[in-house]
Amino acid sequence: MTSTAKAPAGPSTVDPDDIARFSAIAAEWWDPAGKFRPLHRFNPIRLGFIRERVCMHFGRETKALHPFAGLRLLDIGCGGGLLSEPMRRLGATVLGADAGEKNIATASVHAGEQGLDIDYRCTTAEALAEAGERFDVILNMEVIEHVADRDAFLKACAAMLKPGGLMIVATLNRTMKAFGLAVLGAEYVLGWLPRGTHEWSKFVTPDEMRQGLVAAGLEVREVSGVSYNPISDIWKLSGDTGVNYMAVAVKPAG
Repeated sequence: MTSTAKAPAGPSTVDPDDIARFSAIAAEWWDPAGKFRPLHRFNPIRLGFIRERVCMHFGRETKALHPFAGLRLLDIGCGGGLLSEPMRRLGATVLGADAGEKNIATASVHAGEQGLDIDYRCTTAEALAEAGERFDVILNMEVIEHVADRDAFLKACAAMLKPGGLMIVATLNRTMKAFGLAVLGAEYVLGWLPRGTHEWSKFVTPDEMRQGLVAAGLEVREVSGVSYNPISDIWKLSGDTGVNYMAVAVKPAG
């Protein structure tokens, strides 16, 4: 299912240049050897992380066939649906939102081919929050480093969390190590991503992430590093937040 919502009046957190870059390669989202290969390789570790943290928070059995049943989940900045589809398979009712129409078109077609009923919408976090949408879980994965106003974006997302709800954020740290690996290495040397995919100045340090989440009214429960082994071509959780990391935050129930 696909619908289109208009953004609210006033400033938007959407960066039109970033939207244009991703829209230009939208058709390649589901090609594991294409321009989104890094996300396909990254997917197993972040899917495992999401499953474990959501199940732990809501008291679900991780080995159950549909452990997310009864949970409403927002995949903000869903792209082609690489996370939305497995979340639906785990039993969640999924709304996948992206500001790029071509991304939503790609995601909708692929979900239809898989027989998955996912509510895909070309819209923004602000528009969804203004419309009163509420979710048990919000996935904010590899999005925040592409928005125009980080704090406003986090506040819009936090406003959509139900009391006791869980938000998981994944992003890149603003370090020279991240610049060398995620920008120079991935975009200019190895050619894993189109040049210009990332803007290093928009990367977010863990401290900035904590401050933004707290300012949005959330409690930060965990910040975990994610490291890549180029020899095994495998990602793993680690104590090193120097490049990639994921944060888990909860909206107080009271």
